[in-house]
Amino acid sequence: MRDSYHEELDSIGEGLVDMARMVGSAMGRATAALLDADLQLAESVIAGDEKVDDLQRELETRAIQLLARQQPVATDLRIVVTSLRMSADLERAGDLAQHVAKLARLRYPGRCIPDDLHATVLEMGQLAQRLMAKTAEVVTTKNVDLALELEQDDDRMDYLHRKIFQHLMDDRWKHGIETAVDVTLIGRYYERFADHAVSCAGRVVYLVTGEHADELNTTAPVEGA
Repeated sequence: MRDSYHEELDSIGEGLVDMARMVGSAMGRATAALLDADLQLAESVIAGDEKVDDLQRELETRAIQLLARQQPVATDLRIVVTSLRMSADLERAGDLAQHVAKLARLRYPGRCIPDDLHATVLEMGQLAQRLMAKTAEVVTTKNVDLALELEQDDDRMDYLHRKIFQHLMDDRWKHGIETAVDVTLIGRYYERFADHAVSCAGRVVYLVTGEHADELNTTAPVEGA
């Protein structure tokens, strides 16, 4: 019985890794759809979000059933509760990838990202995907040092987000109000996606150490991040 119980705990963890990989891939494809005005790719990301939602509901159901049947305590209880919170973070990250794809679809056959912001948005999309890949690795390995690195990695996303706003506020902005709104939304979607990746990694830190990531991560931010 206990072997079955721990297999179920492990299975929930594997489901979280699957979710992280799915939403990371979704954001990568959504970014390509956005920058290349690829309607078919955008539609695939939008439709694929249902699989993320289904997996989140499945993991939630299994975690709640485990709580009811086994009444876990101590570390096992922390695993189940943390898993519930992580699945919610990952589901929201999947929604953000879908939002990017929906904006690409809305503006098709045009592109809502002007050429002078193409490189910045591309980097944000690539960084978002790398952050979520690292989160999946953290969930698999329970590596606290790797989890704490995400806080530093996220500094780059925050910098890129600020860079977009600086561009929007520049007197030389010539792309109109509609594009300004699109770019503002896109920047926010990537920034929040990264936050969810960091949040998941932080929950692993708590799971392993019993302490929150901000209590352990004392590394000074890198200049020019």
